[in-house]
Amino acid sequence: MRKNIVAGNWKMNNDLAATKTLISELIELKKTSNTEIMIAPTFVNLLEASKLLKETSIKVVSQNMHYAESGAFTGEISAKMLKAVGVNTVILGHSERREYFNEDDLILKEKADKALQESMEVIFCFGEQLDDRNSENHFKVVENQIKNALFHLPSSSWKSVILAYEPVWAIGTGQTASPEQAQEMHAYIRKLVAEHYNTSISEDVSILYGGSVKPENAEEIFGKLDVDGGLIGGAALDAKSFMAIINSF
Repeated sequence: MRKNIVAGNWKMNNDLAATKTLISELIELKKTSNTEIMIAPTFVNLLEASKLLKETSIKVVSQNMHYAESGAFTGEISAKMLKAVGVNTVILGHSERREYFNEDDLILKEKADKALQESMEVIFCFGEQLDDRNSENHFKVVENQIKNALFHLPSSSWKSVILAYEPVWAIGTGQTASPEQAQEMHAYIRKLVAEHYNTSISEDVSILYGGSVKPENAEEIFGKLDVDGGLIGGAALDAKSFMAIINSF
């Protein structure tokens, strides 16, 4: 049975002091819940976050990683380095990594392979731009992103994969994706997985929605059949807003 998950991507925000404060507030506000909670601080604060959350059920995850085990890759972080500081889950393929750092399907395939080889869990992101949506090419774009990076994996790897759909056109643009549009795409994604693998895997994989989820719309979005949670950006930087989203299930 698939899990409900709410993951907060902090992006390039929060220095060490702000990280400690936000984590303290999250611990204080957290209620008993069946929803799995994740936060992704900046690399330099992962160790401290792991220490602060060690005795809680909140999971610390990484915003990215390199596909190489080690070597001359200045500024990069390996899977083994993440695991050494208590991080066993990584976000890959975020729309900002694709757009600003030119990460394509081949690079993301290598990253996903490496993470899974290291027994890490992967939150794999994908989604279409506004031009794709306007030209009604959005289903094909999403299909290609998933197929090219993940559909070579053996069935056994999918127990460690979480999917995250990001309609890029609805993030910080003033445009809004409706809960119905989210459900339509999530159902399509689940159907793709079922066709390539089987219904057991497709029904077990959690598919998160990453299109500007806020406390005001979370309950309606999370209420859709194939939406299993959210990958949260700005709202995750405020403890009360983030917990309100988590409590929307």
